[in-house]
Amino acid sequence: MRIELVREDQRQVWVLTKRGHDEAKLLLEPKGIRVSALREKKYDPVTGKLLGAGYDDHAAAVTSTAAELHRAGIGHRLGFQTEIGHRLGDGYVQRADLVVRAPEAGVPVLLVEVYRRSEDAHELVTKLRRYWEWGRLLPKDADKRTVDLVRSRPDAVERVDHEQRLWRRVYPPTGREGLVPLAFVFADTTEAKVANTIAALKEAGRRYWAPSRYDSLYENIITARDYRHAVPVVVTALEKLQEHGAGAVVWRRLGRIGEQTLTDALDNPDGHILYRAQEARAEAEEKRRRAAEREARRPLCMRCGGKFSDERWGEITVHRTAVRAGDTSV
Repeated sequence: MRIELVREDQRQVWVLTKRGHDEAKLLLEPKGIRVSALREKKYDPVTGKLLGAGYDDHAAAVTSTAAELHRAGIGHRLGFQTEIGHRLGDGYVQRADLVVRAPEAGVPVLLVEVYRRSEDAHELVTKLRRYWEWGRLLPKDADKRTVDLVRSRPDAVERVDHEQRLWRRVYPPTGREGLVPLAFVFADTTEAKVANTIAALKEAGRRYWAPSRYDSLYENIITARDYRHAVPVVVTALEKLQEHGAGAVVWRRLGRIGEQTLTDALDNPDGHILYRAQEARAEAEEKRRRAAEREARRPLCMRCGGKFSDERWGEITVHRTAVRAGDTSV
């Protein structure tokens, strides 16, 4: 390694030498891990001084985010990848700043976008839309019947199981409802701009992150939300990660109040598990109500006042014989 520069906060930026770069390729590329291009030394043509001004602060923020996640036990050093492309149907490639794979920490996959003050809030909304669109794509070898169904109606893809979509060929199951989760990490910006950006994400990006209502016979009773077709979005600030740690209560899920740990923010306590429980209770209550109504309608004998048995009630209801039809005596 060599020291390329010392930043204003006194942190040193280390880069690989030619020898280090060659060794890194031998170690990592057989594992399927890409190595970035060698950063050549550049000198001032007049003074001959080593130049380091070309270092990207955005890349530093991405690296720092990965470091904080790793420090909190979220992801192995080799479980991080940068600049991973996601090709959309129109050919555009949306590159994630960082992809985290930490199944042992309850985060099988997490896409990370680092946001600095130079970017516009609506750029993040556009990125969110693209990830949502990518999560709805089918693989090239998808069943023809499925492809025809999706082409006939844009929202028909919501009937296609996630296992049959393209994203499941790329990433493991998340263990939760919804598409691949997305994190926006704010770095080197003001609290006011962070607040304004989150507000823009919440409003302009609602179509992509917000859950929908379940289509149920018990609409008035079901309060659970359907997250199956949404992108789970969490936000935080790099400064919070550095101060409190990525495992602390520093993550905020869009649509919720307050901050949580990363896994709590990604979980859906008001999602499918709650839906199944509420629907089961609603079905049981409906069954009890119908049984009570049926008992209230059960005929009584006109002579002794005794209740009809189910068998006798069936005889006068179904009219099995014309002679006994309508006879209300036991």
